[in-house]
Amino acid sequence: MARHAAPSTSRRSALLKAGLTVTAAGAALVGAGAGAQAAAPVPLPLDGLTRTDTGAAGTGALDGVGYALGPLTQLKLNPLADTGVDPLDNGVGTQVADFKPLGTNLVTDHVTKGGAVADLPVVGPLSQGLLP
Repeated sequence: MARHAAPSTSRRSALLKAGLTVTAAGAALVGAGAGAQAAAPVPLPLDGLTRTDTGAAGTGALDGVGYALGPLTQLKLNPLADTGVDPLDNGVGTQVADFKPLGTNLVTDHVTKGGAVADLPVVGPLSQGLLP
């Protein structure tokens, strides 16, 4: 007999109703707690807001962002670099007549050999100048 054609049992429907009741009660309690918390007024010191040095606040915020993002320049761009399963470690090269061979490894070696953002040719010095 297929599952949808099986007779429904009263035990299963009773468990379903109990679960829905517990869920609804929990949602009501959480909603009531959030509403009570949002209804409480928060006193603000208005005299302290007028004496804020916005230049110092902006400088502090930018310094904080710089120091937070600074270590990211030393992270490896490719976590699979220098492993046997690196899908990016492939290159295409060609040589025409007796000219020097030319390939894509010149561009992709920074990523496939485990380089970081600071090691990239153009972006590296730029990121070192902008971030501490």
